[in-house]
Amino acid sequence: MAQNGSGSVAQAVAAHQDEIFSEWLALQMESGALRSGRIKEAELRTQCRAFLEVLREGLAEGGTDADAPVFGRAKEMLTEVSRSRGMQGFTPTETAAFVFSLKRPMFNALNRAIEAAASEGGGAVRAASAATARYTWDVTLLLDQLGLHTMEVFLKTREEVIARQGREISELSTPVVKLWDGVLALPLIGTLDSERTQVVMENLLQTIVDQSAEIAIIDITGVPTVDTLTAQHLLKTVAAARLMGADCIVSGIRPQIAQTMVHLGVELDVTSKATLADAFRVALTRIGRAVVKAPRVEAPAAGRR
Repeated sequence: MAQNGSGSVAQAVAAHQDEIFSEWLALQMESGALRSGRIKEAELRTQCRAFLEVLREGLAEGGTDADAPVFGRAKEMLTEVSRSRGMQGFTPTETAAFVFSLKRPMFNALNRAIEAAASEGGGAVRAASAATARYTWDVTLLLDQLGLHTMEVFLKTREEVIARQGREISELSTPVVKLWDGVLALPLIGTLDSERTQVVMENLLQTIVDQSAEIAIIDITGVPTVDTLTAQHLLKTVAAARLMGADCIVSGIRPQIAQTMVHLGVELDVTSKATLADAFRVALTRIGRAVVKAPRVEAPAAGRR
């Protein structure tokens, strides 16, 4: 073996690459990497073999410093693996195991290489014994750094997924419904925050323009609580709708919410009704419409023409 530590590690990996690959793959399969069905064995084999190859190249060219440019390809591959597993629903432990499970096969390969050097006898025995701890420590640091990189990418990917899902849920939970010519309804479900208020405003204002609406009913039946901040968000939405020429009515104020608003001293400064039906009745009156009960029409008897 070469006297240079990084060269010794690279030579050990090159000499025992197939053994490392087989042991690494077996460890991942034993840990249940394929049990969930989110990844196939062929894909796992491809990922392991490709990463082991770029890792060997990095060790041969740049030693065991994970920040060296030669490990850029290894980090790029780990980035792809982490992102794909984050999107596929893997847990942090399952994702980190891709790198950390490589430690044992790497250590075993180093030990085999060192034992082979020690079998030469004499000074090689003492040199191999002294190098064992150093090589093991270098490999540990390298894999730990690569494992941390994997986790950073994984967590960032999960945060992006959660943020995107939050935006999608926010858009789905703020539909603007046309109740009548000139009358819109905006049923709100869940808590209002600044980001969601912006989505609500954009959807409502665009629909007001598209439908040339005169009345917008904001129904808060599905809003669990109304505090000072929620009231401010409602007022912003009402003010924006008024600037577009549409009057607003707030419906769905339950007794508990009314008591809370009085206790907090919150004033919505807008027409409010207890139910959406009451608000709709008011809206129809404002646009000069009314719903009347039509005379019942008897269904024709069976057999009549």
